[in-house]
Amino acid sequence: MKITGRKAKIVVSSDGSGIVCQAGGLLLAETLRVSGLGRGLSAGLERWRRPGAVHDPGKIVADLAVALALGGDCLADIALLRSSPELYGPIASDPTVSRLVTALAGAGPKALRAIRRARAAARERVWVLAGDAGPGADGELIAVDLDATIVIAHSEKEQAAPTWKHTFGFHPMTAFIDHGSIGTGEAAAIMLRKGNAGSNTADDHIATGRLALAQVPAHLHKQVLIRTDSGGGTHEFLDWVAARRVKYSIGFALTPQIYEAILKIPLRAWTAALDAGGEARDGAWVAEITGMLDLSAWPKGMRVIVRKERPHPGAQLRFTDIDGHRFTCFVTGTRGRKLAELELRHRRRARCEDRIRCAKDTGLRNLPLHGFDQNQIWCELVALASELTAWMQMLALAGHQARRWEPKKLRLRIFSAAGRLVKGGRRLRLRLAARWRWAGLTTLAAIRLQALPAP
Repeated sequence: MKITGRKAKIVVSSDGSGIVCQAGGLLLAETLRVSGLGRGLSAGLERWRRPGAVHDPGKIVADLAVALALGGDCLADIALLRSSPELYGPIASDPTVSRLVTALAGAGPKALRAIRRARAAARERVWVLAGDAGPGADGELIAVDLDATIVIAHSEKEQAAPTWKHTFGFHPMTAFIDHGSIGTGEAAAIMLRKGNAGSNTADDHIATGRLALAQVPAHLHKQVLIRTDSGGGTHEFLDWVAARRVKYSIGFALTPQIYEAILKIPLRAWTAALDAGGEARDGAWVAEITGMLDLSAWPKGMRVIVRKERPHPGAQLRFTDIDGHRFTCFVTGTRGRKLAELELRHRRRARCEDRIRCAKDTGLRNLPLHGFDQNQIWCELVALASELTAWMQMLALAGHQARRWEPKKLRLRIFSAAGRLVKGGRRLRLRLAARWRWAGLTTLAAIRLQALPAP
């Protein structure tokens, strides 16, 4: 078939005016305003403002976080905002940005504490504004998931080292506040570590847990549920968690004593496990072996729950599998709930892997700076960008499936929208393309945010 239609030639020029790229980033700028994060960063980082400097260090940090949320992966990507001063205000030059990051890195823990205090204060305000759509509403548990991940380094950066996966780079420990099935979650802490750092180092779990708890409003600490894989199943970390009287659900290594207890579990003691929808899952069962073990050296009230399942077809069996079944276990101090419900609650910590993937899509995939302290500042910027995105979704997209969209989809459908700024009536109007499929959603989100007062 011969195609007879002709496509008009497109002539490209660079003389457009009033056009805004990344117009959807206005939602992030509005979130900075209503959360008070921008103001908090400005107050906390004022001491690092150079005499006579034009640009506010707090705004530079906030601008970097917005740039990462929009898809940037290096300091120079702050140029994404520089072309739209009407939306993002004046943007510092690349040398100014680089000098500030170097100064903050040189300040060590002082700068990190200032940024983290601003984050914690903004988080508390956002959760209040979100109401029933926020974590901890109606007394619900606030799950904080700890996990480590590998970040590859492609050059000899400071303290980069071989990892346990036979790669080269870093092994940061992360903590994410889970939003359950309705949202993407918030980055509570990203603690940079050497590539050869251990997966079950108790001190690192405690340090990350402490940073994460500091990000949760103090009056909600009783609702916190700490979840980790078996890397957190150490005496020291469990003692630390129990001493803070927070709830926990932590993976536990299968010791010879546990295997011996498993062999003694009567068939009638096993109950069906639950799938993600809360229905009985075929081929998986749970049982409790607390009374079959000597737990006198462990935190008081700790329970040990075992899960057995038939490996999926094609899975390679381990030498520790018994009768063709695979066993895992976890410990918790929670009572008064069915074993299957506790096991399902623990298994949902796997959502932390999704949060890590989103963080890597928001600047964590590659640490662009050379110095270790500089890259720790970068990790803090990644956490800022991740939670800024999550707060925007919580406040502006509640009740819509976009609340669950991950960064790549948000950028494609909302942030990357182009618009035209029109001046008139002493105001600026941002006009999105009428044929843009998500223009209505973006407009509604902006209206919701602009209706909220700044602190």
